[in-house]
Amino acid sequence: MALLDENIQFHLKTTADQVGKYVILPGDPGRVEKIAKYLDNAQFIASNREYTTYTGTLLGEKVSVVSTGIGGPSAAIAVEELIRCGAHTFIRVGTSGGIDIKVVGGDLVIASGAIRGDGTSREYIPEEYPAVADFEVLSALKQAADSLSSDELGNGCHVGVVQSKDSFYGEIEPEKMPIAEHLVNRWESYVRCGCLTSEMEAATIFSVAIARHVRAGAVLTALWNVERSKAGLPDPVCHSSERAIKCAVEAIKILIESDKKKNV
Repeated sequence: MALLDENIQFHLKTTADQVGKYVILPGDPGRVEKIAKYLDNAQFIASNREYTTYTGTLLGEKVSVVSTGIGGPSAAIAVEELIRCGAHTFIRVGTSGGIDIKVVGGDLVIASGAIRGDGTSREYIPEEYPAVADFEVLSALKQAADSLSSDELGNGCHVGVVQSKDSFYGEIEPEKMPIAEHLVNRWESYVRCGCLTSEMEAATIFSVAIARHVRAGAVLTALWNVERSKAGLPDPVCHSSERAIKCAVEAIKILIESDKKKNV
């Protein structure tokens, strides 16, 4: 296709030599530089639309931090173009709203799989195929989270299924929508099933990774939990993603060390 340059990615504006094989994926471009400070010798690479890229190293291995923007379509573009640059391991770092009553604001949620409430994943894998995290990435995230168990930013960590959606306001204000009954009933079904939290990118990222045979995982900060408020339980609001960032960085280190032993 004439629009696509084999060397410079159409949206990210990156080249293969500028991107690491390991990538941390925040949604917010404003978080990229903050995360990049955890890397050694991090440098700004490019910024275009919702995509901002920094690259540095961890344990001598090139690692990139790339924002995806909000939602599945832009996240899929980021992962696709990063794969074209040679990346093979992705960890989404983001925020979410708790669903399961045991999830408290400030807790970490590591997604083992995601409910495919997005539209983009349908362009990649069959509807009946689950959007699941790579086991190696999932295990590294859990190991990293356990090492942060006494962190001053919080203690809670949960592993399980999350919900990925396309409409933020359809979730937080379902009663204002023409399909309010459907939205409310669907949410209640997720509550009954024990879904941990709700976000907007994991299902897409997992589905692209499955289709392209690369590795992906996700660690999320629960900002709050409306179900706790409904139940009259304490519902603190967390504004910091620092603990999730630390978890992702440590997980990347674990994966790098493991891959070196396997000569990946």
